[in-house]
Amino acid sequence: MAECEAPEAPAPGLAPRPWVVAGGRELKPGTPYGVMGILNLTPDSFYDGGRHDTGQAAMRQAQALRDAGADLLDIGAESSRPGARPLAAGEELERLVPVLRAVREQIPGIPLSVDTVHAATADAALGMGALVINDVSACRVDPELTDVLVERKPGYVLMHSQGRPPDMQAAPHYADVCAEVREFFGRELDRLVRAGLPEDRIVLDPGIGFGKTLAHNLALLAHAGEFLEFGRPLLVGLSMKSLFGELLGLPLSERGAATQTASALLWERGVYWHRVHDVAGVTGALRLAAALAGA
Repeated sequence: MAECEAPEAPAPGLAPRPWVVAGGRELKPGTPYGVMGILNLTPDSFYDGGRHDTGQAAMRQAQALRDAGADLLDIGAESSRPGARPLAAGEELERLVPVLRAVREQIPGIPLSVDTVHAATADAALGMGALVINDVSACRVDPELTDVLVERKPGYVLMHSQGRPPDMQAAPHYADVCAEVREFFGRELDRLVRAGLPEDRIVLDPGIGFGKTLAHNLALLAHAGEFLEFGRPLLVGLSMKSLFGELLGLPLSERGAATQTASALLWERGVYWHRVHDVAGVTGALRLAAALAGA
């Protein structure tokens, strides 16, 4: 089953609870929404694999994302798409470090997030000035990541997933997907705070496409406002994902408008942070939604 109880609709545009990141800095865009631009350094990511896996290409894309209005860049060097295989030890850092260093030097004002499940990678990235760790595994792949989070106290994206990338889409099953994701958030928030990571460092991501069928994804998106009960900002990453292919019959190259529309609808349900490839298009949709809400 994928049913969820209907939550009370949040008022769109409400300012979320603060998101404090490494160094005690609060991420506070000057808009009623936040946009996280995706910078994949991988050859095998589902949407843009191989487009930005050289230093020059990565820097061009980082600059383009910043110029399009990204509030935060999320840099990933290991694919987490369905079916992806883990990298050999050290390969993730070999891809990540030169680009992270170059972005820090050439675009010094942009806040940086690193998409990783590995403690060593997170520790190195935070030491180089990254402010946020975006972890699709909730520290399950590498439990030592919790120690890095507690010591460094960065911003942290706590994401729900069922299974791991190599097999997570084999046979996803939930009795009630919203209830189970809600229980996960409550349990993991408690675990992290008890370990020593301040709650104001954490945002919540329901993990669209990570061990979920189309019905599961739609239930979570339609009822995203439920998760505001935890008092933390919500982040959703649905950019160009397969649900648009399954639901609308759209090939990968034609999912931009659906991503923009869904992002605007999610903002109306209280989702503040949006992780996207097309920063300009989604920012335009969010700006329109905010203008109509305030009219």
